[in-house]
Amino acid sequence: MIRPLAVFDIDGTLVDSRESILRAATEAARDLGLPEPEYDRVRQIVGLSLPHALAVLEPDLGPSELERFTDAFRASFGRMFDAGHEEPLYPGAMDTLRRLHRDGWRLALATGQNRRGVARNLAREGWGELFISSHCAEDGPGKPHPSMLIEAMKACDSQPEATVMIGDTAHDITMALNAGVHPQGVAWGFHTPEEQRAAGALHVAIDFLDLDAALDRFAHRQTPVPA
Repeated sequence: MIRPLAVFDIDGTLVDSRESILRAATEAARDLGLPEPEYDRVRQIVGLSLPHALAVLEPDLGPSELERFTDAFRASFGRMFDAGHEEPLYPGAMDTLRRLHRDGWRLALATGQNRRGVARNLAREGWGELFISSHCAEDGPGKPHPSMLIEAMKACDSQPEATVMIGDTAHDITMALNAGVHPQGVAWGFHTPEEQRAAGALHVAIDFLDLDAALDRFAHRQTPVPA
């Protein structure tokens, strides 16, 4: 059996960042005198590169206003982390990562975060030894462009048929399909299972035990059971 590659999204897949992302979007909107965005609007943009995401959230902003909005969003995150805020891992995330690593999987990250956010997450206990490579929106085209997955496969010496993308949004699923890799959804993040299936997810795991089983099926070339 070849060593498969699992590429993980971060926000909404491994890390529960729902509260902090909504807070940053809300504080940034206040700074610009914009109406506070509802969570249902904010959750739709997660996974995209930040300027793209905020342009989708507030499509009427001009270039200078969008730059101010982006700066204000980043400043809000900076204040949170300067104050010692740490986004929690979803229960079971670390167990799954360690199991996959122990079983010989290659692991990588593909995220809409910037490089600073990736570095902050890779500083988590144990993460540095788990992931072979990390890829983010600052490295090139963001999701749903396949660039991050193409670079992950190059870095990890993998091929599309041996690679699975695990994420919580339609952007992750579309990126996986654009790269020709297996699209695996999770149900606990920002997009609903229905939204992920509509984008082409073959299976949406309801918890990490279900995800473990789906990845075992992939590793043994078994067809996932539809959610």
